[in-house]
Amino acid sequence: MIAIILVITPFLFYLYKYAPADSNVWETSLITIRSGGFTTVQGFMHQLISKATFVLITTLWFITSRDWWKWAILVPLIMFLFQLSGVVNYQIDYIDKFDFWYALPVITPVIIILIWISHELNKVVGDLDLKDEIEDELERYNQQ
Repeated sequence: MIAIILVITPFLFYLYKYAPADSNVWETSLITIRSGGFTTVQGFMHQLISKATFVLITTLWFITSRDWWKWAILVPLIMFLFQLSGVVNYQIDYIDKFDFWYALPVITPVIIILIWISHELNKVVGDLDLKDEIEDELERYNQQ
């Protein structure tokens, strides 16, 4: 299922090209899409689909990652989510300008925790390396 989603994403990314480039409203058989704060529906769809595609790919990466540092993936994911909300909420005048500052309170604890975990893991790895060196030295001493 994940492979299918990854294969479909390039097609999703260019889906905006089917929206009318010279209209403020796109009426399909299912829904009506308005351009919101954008000049055309195609511009709105381009921004919406590009942000949604990045959210989708980053979410899949976070969910499928088994590494201890997978929580670092939350940083770009949060940024993409703020950008996506800026596209959907067309009443705001800025997009991609202040999202970093809104995401900072969420990103900062994640980064601090990741730095702490990395520091602790480095200490453990250093201790294990020292233990291996001591065991090798004792083994060489016992063989003499």
